[in-house]
Amino acid sequence: MRTPADYALLAWQAGCVFTLRSAQLWTQPATAAATLCDMAEEKQRAFTAGAIAATQAAMLGSRPDLVAAAALAPARRRVRANLRKALKGG
Repeated sequence: MRTPADYALLAWQAGCVFTLRSAQLWTQPATAAATLCDMAEEKQRAFTAGAIAATQAAMLGSRPDLVAAAALAPARRRVRANLRKALKGG
């Protein structure tokens, strides 16, 4: 079960990724357009996967907190992976 702290951590991590990636875009303007397209596509995939997972959980009669956790799981994984990558300088 997710706690409010888990959601706060996700928000903090997403903010860090946004800040680090924004700085990267400023330093590499030649590749910014392609990078932004990749970032948008990545979010579409995560949100689609989350919607499918949440729908499946809801159809199985899962509790609302588990449906929400299923919806956010793909985005949570991407944010964590992006934060690790950004902190390594990638």
